[in-house]
Amino acid sequence: MLKTVVSEIAKRIVVIVFVITGTFLLVRAAPGDPASFIAGEAASGDPEYIDYLRQQMGLDRSLPVQLGYYFRNLASLDFGQSYREGRPVFDMIAERLPNTLILAGAAFILALVMGTTAGFVAAVHRGRWIDRCISIGSVLFFSSPYYWVALLAILLFSGKLGWLPSHGTQTIGAGYTGIAAILDYLHHLVMPAMASALFTMAIYARLVRASMIDTANALFVKAAHARGMAPSRLWFRHVLRTSLLPITTMAGVQAGQLVAGTILTETVFAWPGIGRLMYDALGSRDYNVVIGVFIVTSVIVILANLLVDILYRFVDPRTRAA
Repeated sequence: MLKTVVSEIAKRIVVIVFVITGTFLLVRAAPGDPASFIAGEAASGDPEYIDYLRQQMGLDRSLPVQLGYYFRNLASLDFGQSYREGRPVFDMIAERLPNTLILAGAAFILALVMGTTAGFVAAVHRGRWIDRCISIGSVLFFSSPYYWVALLAILLFSGKLGWLPSHGTQTIGAGYTGIAAILDYLHHLVMPAMASALFTMAIYARLVRASMIDTANALFVKAAHARGMAPSRLWFRHVLRTSLLPITTMAGVQAGQLVAGTILTETVFAWPGIGRLMYDALGSRDYNVVIGVFIVTSVIVILANLLVDILYRFVDPRTRAA
């Protein structure tokens, strides 16, 4: 087991190196650069001034040299300085990362719990009206554009009903502290987390339903039913437990994708996370911030997949035997 874990970690490290290299080259290949953007904001198109800025930012060196310096700095967790704000990129990401992790974690838990519950209910009552309602709802949420659902949620729950705030993480000017501040934060978290969870929840619901129906037709389930096992025990102990294997795999993939996909959620709801930070950095060609955020999200996705691979060996004994 230890040998397998070490081997998997080594593979992930190689993947991370390729991700960093590819991201660095792709960002540099994009049209425009920070020097031109900053010069434009200063209303100065002087080529000498732009060349001076490029020299100060180290953009006048060749790409291999820039990449070599970047890897050297990464060894000490130095993501460089923000060209726009002049602050360390590591500090900027560290300030925003907790908000992103909380949002992605809340969305993941909501999607997993609600999706598994909906799929379980649909499988138990397959062919009935409740199964049809859950299936229709799953297809609707799966096929609806996220930004459309998010905007409708803002119009309904914030604009029309006034139940939930539409943006940010706290009520401006309220001055809450202690428990009141935490409750206010959670109040702002509800709508972005629910909007992020709906798409993934639909996937879980359909996956759980299909997996449980397939397992329910297995011979060992029919044999347990013939021996007179209680239906509740049969569904929970045999059907649902066996169906958790594909759910575990999908949960690991979705956990990483939720973190990587927060840029749209944080933009719509003005949530101050690393997704919003990356969106602002793209507009100003702030290379170091863009690459830093991309590296952090990539590492989170890779680690999530690694944890699922390790967890899968404990959940499914057949993988250990193989």
